[in-house]
Amino acid sequence: MKTVLNYLGSYFRHVDKFLPLLCVGITVFDIFLVNSMRDYGFINQSTVKTQFIAAILGVAGAFVVSHINYRLLSKYWFVFAPVAVILQLLLFIPSLQVRREGADDIAWLNLGFTTIQPSEILKFVFIITLATHISKLGDKLNSLPQLLLVLAHGMFPAGLILLQGDAGSALVFVFIFLCMLFMAGLSWKYILAAVVAVPPVIFVAWNYIMQSHHRERILILFDKELQEQERLGMYLQQYNGTIALGSGQLTGLGFESENITYTPEIYNDFVFSYIGMTLGFIGCMTVVLVLAAICLAVLSNASGAQDKLGKLICVGVFAMVFFHCIVNIGMVLSVMPVIGIPLPFVSTGGTAMIMMHGCIGLVLSVSAHKEKEKHMFYTEKDKKSWKII
Repeated sequence: MKTVLNYLGSYFRHVDKFLPLLCVGITVFDIFLVNSMRDYGFINQSTVKTQFIAAILGVAGAFVVSHINYRLLSKYWFVFAPVAVILQLLLFIPSLQVRREGADDIAWLNLGFTTIQPSEILKFVFIITLATHISKLGDKLNSLPQLLLVLAHGMFPAGLILLQGDAGSALVFVFIFLCMLFMAGLSWKYILAAVVAVPPVIFVAWNYIMQSHHRERILILFDKELQEQERLGMYLQQYNGTIALGSGQLTGLGFESENITYTPEIYNDFVFSYIGMTLGFIGCMTVVLVLAAICLAVLSNASGAQDKLGKLICVGVFAMVFFHCIVNIGMVLSVMPVIGIPLPFVSTGGTAMIMMHGCIGLVLSVSAHKEKEKHMFYTEKDKKSWKII
């Protein structure tokens, strides 16, 4: 017992304490929020149970991942990366697909005993594999052949998921990729070339890649007349979400009010509107500040990382959390199109909750393993192998 306590004491002296405190705090808030949604009839007891179990597994998973040296995870990427890709590929099998009502994408996989969202697992793996790839290149990143291989690495998961109709998740991968590539020291000549290429890429995507309903979701944000026409159709979710968000005013209606505005997916993609309705502007700003603090804490760990691999992992996690927050809140405020991006640590979804905490575990691993020999899963052999990563 004394050995365990000594170990834990040593661990907590070196790991970032602020980041897990924030993540656990907002997760506890999420369980409270989800339970209140059940009382309103927005979700059933099974969803509450799933979210609670996912929260426990997520926090425990983050703790375990933080103890595993991130260099070791990087070294053995080939063990778990194929599993994540295979799970994503299984979504092409019709008998294993699970479609949510009203959704136009294939995102959920039926394993028989439960359903999972493979793209959330792939995000975790993608951050590790891309960080490993880029860090091994060193100064060769700006060599055109090597850069093309990195581009192929970055675009493969985004393209795969886009083929399954999940444009929102595909954009998450693209944003993670761009942030990690920029942080790695991409030459300004390539950045300038990318900026010049943006207009023609947008033209091609708008006219030949995006489906009509994707274009309509963007156009409706700027067309008041179309919003009025689609108030009970395509714009219903955002219209009701905005009404719900504003109905709480400063302090919210509370959790026993009868003046509740129903919004499709209020427990998931539009959970921010539920926070505004029940807890008001104060509740919304508190959640925003906590999420902002999480993002800043992840960036702080990136700046303090011991090597390029650790910095890239932290930047990848930051990009994922930041993009989710901006797009999700933007959807509720009707400044972003509805593309099915959940709010980190708050929206319901077992796979998303577990893997979001898992990604935080990666950041904590970077923080904790500044003094390598203090932590488990460490051997002298591993220390020598770090030199080739």
